[in-house]
Amino acid sequence: MGTAADRHLAVGFDFGTTNSSVAVVDGAGQVQLASFPLAGAETQSFRSVLYFEQYQNSEGAKRTHSLTGPAAIEHYLQTDDKGRLVQSLKSHLSSRTLTGTEVFGRRYKLEELVSRMLSDLRKHAGHQFKNDVRHVTVGRPVRFVGAETEEDQEFAVARLRVAFALAGFENVDFEMEPVAAAYTYEATLDHEELLLIGDFGGGTSDFSLLRVGPEVRRRGRTAADLLGNSGVALAGDAFDARIIRKLVSPALGSDSEARSLNKLLPAVPAWIYANLERWHYLSFLRTNNVREILKSARIRALEPEKIEALIAIVEEDLGYQLHQAVQDLKFKLSRDQDAEFRFCGGGMELRIPVTRASFESWIAEDLQAIEGAVDSLLRSSGVEPGAVDRVFLTGGSSFVPAVRRIFETRFGASKIRGGNEFTSVAHGLALRAAEQLRGFGVSWFPSRA
Repeated sequence: MGTAADRHLAVGFDFGTTNSSVAVVDGAGQVQLASFPLAGAETQSFRSVLYFEQYQNSEGAKRTHSLTGPAAIEHYLQTDDKGRLVQSLKSHLSSRTLTGTEVFGRRYKLEELVSRMLSDLRKHAGHQFKNDVRHVTVGRPVRFVGAETEEDQEFAVARLRVAFALAGFENVDFEMEPVAAAYTYEATLDHEELLLIGDFGGGTSDFSLLRVGPEVRRRGRTAADLLGNSGVALAGDAFDARIIRKLVSPALGSDSEARSLNKLLPAVPAWIYANLERWHYLSFLRTNNVREILKSARIRALEPEKIEALIAIVEEDLGYQLHQAVQDLKFKLSRDQDAEFRFCGGGMELRIPVTRASFESWIAEDLQAIEGAVDSLLRSSGVEPGAVDRVFLTGGSSFVPAVRRIFETRFGASKIRGGNEFTSVAHGLALRAAEQLRGFGVSWFPSRA
């Protein structure tokens, strides 16, 4: 590939709520995905997490060290004295109220936290591909989590651009994530198709309807080839939250009461359990204020053992373990009609039978929102379901049977395709970057915020 630092490499960068990945187009026009060390092996998915720990240097002064991605997860799991694990930062980009957080006495802006992950990804990709990666095509959702207006969308994009600049990137172009996934699918075609893309991430579900195929590539893309986009700010994280609410929170006292002035009141404020449902807020519960609230609740609670378990979950920062248990349950329910939720940690052990039907009832409102986004896209584009040639689904939640049924019902099971569910966006972004370097085709999304 060459080693010139100033040579523009076609790089696709998928910074995700849960996982991130990087891809490049090599000299032969082939897409290569960056790989990252994990437990003695390699993975192409870089967990979007940031871990801080504090240590004393040889002079006894306290210092803070940070790790990202797979290395952060491994270190966090191996360390008895837990530091601070921060997750799902992408979900905060549209929020004007969450500007940052304090870690070990230092205030970090959100853009700075994100940039630490992006910087490590850039350096790792640069080392693997022997190129100082400075120019990149980046994916963005159709609708950011929490964005209610177009101004919120632009605010999120602007913050993401700042984070990339802090991480050492000099030029950043944005493309819709479902459009990027369409590039991946299009590379397999020898004919033209009207394609609907469903991209299910951790925080958003995004959809695009577009014409793809070798003839489109040959003549050059036009704005008319993209018939429309739609999205909803929920996906895998929302499904996880329902499982936490129904299975975990009750075991941690969400339904428990405490005696106060001869009255029975909720033992713990509901907002603490609401934050427990959101992986990207779990680490933020480790504050003195929350500690005092839980300590008082444990004294007054009629079921103090449940509050004690909640305290352990928060103090031991067991969000990752909870997340893994939930992911395991979702995987089992995608395969079987019945499964068992298992979690052990914080002095508690949960073993709860769950049916697929129950899980689908918990996420019914989320499924309706996804259906609404798909139907809205078809209406706004003036396209009947029968006119869609193929549906390509990507992202982890595309495996959920109830999600797939949304598309099978409208388009027919024979039209559904999938593949490379965790890396297809990065793969397509690299192909899009290669087009941009050749000056080929139009930009379907403004590259400058």
